[in-house]
Amino acid sequence: MSFLTEPEPERGARLPVVAGISRIVANNPGPMTYFGTNTYLIDTPDGLVVLDPGPEGHPEHVDAIMRHTGGRIALILVSHTHHDHVGAVPALQAATGAPTVGFRNSAIEAFDPDIKLDHGGSVAGMQALHTPGHASDHLCFALPAANGDKVLFSADHVMSWSTSIVSPPGGDMRNYFNSLELLLGRDDDVYLPGHGPPLREPRALVRAMLTHRMIREQAIAKKLTDGPSDTYTIMNALYSQLNPRLRKAAERNVLAHLLKMEAEGKAIREGELWRAA
Repeated sequence: MSFLTEPEPERGARLPVVAGISRIVANNPGPMTYFGTNTYLIDTPDGLVVLDPGPEGHPEHVDAIMRHTGGRIALILVSHTHHDHVGAVPALQAATGAPTVGFRNSAIEAFDPDIKLDHGGSVAGMQALHTPGHASDHLCFALPAANGDKVLFSADHVMSWSTSIVSPPGGDMRNYFNSLELLLGRDDDVYLPGHGPPLREPRALVRAMLTHRMIREQAIAKKLTDGPSDTYTIMNALYSQLNPRLRKAAERNVLAHLLKMEAEGKAIREGELWRAA
């Protein structure tokens, strides 16, 4: 797959993206977060909305959000409850009093949104799309027109710089497949992901991601024909060239595939081992 790259963004700066939308990139770089979590500032008819305030433990990032908004925030949106997106919510809400918005069934006890959305729900002129797979409570937000562009805040479901990790139990590969199919049925012009630069003409990458996962599943099925195997052995065979820092995440992806195959009658679990059905 052909992914995008970008220079390291200026820390603490408000970076224009498309008309009425800018981002501040948190200083939490890593193999799972690229240069850091994108916090989006969105001008809406209801006022300025902040999407994904970023990780806990980075007061300088919350300070940057406050500086660039003057603390006048109408809503705090959360795409999903992984720590690098939701961690700074308490600090930002304490500083502004803005209500929080998220999926109706939060995946963590520490976050209970003030405004609960389901698939198809609306907030501040945007439509919420429930896109589980990477996380059970994952939402994308569709903005019909920003200077002529149909914008989708794709968060971690589809990123421009990397594929997403699907780690059970919160991650579910069957849901991930279905959520990719959901996006293929749309005509958005640009995705604004949770990490990395904007992605234009996004459907080509969505198709490639779905194809990649199908090929990976076929490779896992073929490996099982050699005999029963555990997730580490399968990962080690299929991801032998992978960065060592990402091998644990790759093993979680393998488990997610196997659980999908089990549900579809294509694999059988026997303790720590898996075999072909």
